[in-house]
Amino acid sequence: MPEPGTFAVDGRDGRVGRVMGRVGPYVQLRPPGGGAEWDCPPEAVRPASPGLVLRARVTEINREGRLPS
Repeated sequence: MPEPGTFAVDGRDGRVGRVMGRVGPYVQLRPPGGGAEWDCPPEAVRPASPGLVLRARVTEINREGRLPS
């Protein structure tokens, strides 16, 4: 399982999320910049590529208001 705080991909639908931890048998992922967490079976979680991580980090920074829209 990826470490909490890192980005991962839900292999079922391709969504990227920050790993928040585990709840029961599931990995909890949160969309970049916030939002509702979702459950992902551990076998469907895969590491995010460097390009996806960069895109997710930019999304978070933009949502925090550090950069103009």
